[in-house]
Amino acid sequence: MLRERQIMRIHYITGLAALFVVAVHILMRLIMPFHMSLQYSNVIANYHNLPYVVLLESILVLLAIHGFNGLRIILLELRQNRTWENGVTISTIAAMIAIIAFGTRTIIIANGLGVV
Repeated sequence: MLRERQIMRIHYITGLAALFVVAVHILMRLIMPFHMSLQYSNVIANYHNLPYVVLLESILVLLAIHGFNGLRIILLELRQNRTWENGVTISTIAAMIAIIAFGTRTIIIANGLGVV
């Protein structure tokens, strides 16, 4: 199992990487006027743009890892025993995997590659 120092390093790296990809995402949204960027045809067109899909997937993965690790850290502050720590760690990893799987499924369906 990973040591806490390694887990915190992952937390910091995902936080910094998330700042970068979210900034790129916002800059890409500023290319066209806001009301046009929310039109259905433009939103679907984004899902057919491979670099943008990679950007969305990286945002999803980075924020899920960073966010659920942050929640894990907060919950570990509530109690200090091995059973609690293992339960919280397993629960947050399971929730992280579920969120990433559902988000990836949404990206695949919006891209027209998957079956509903």
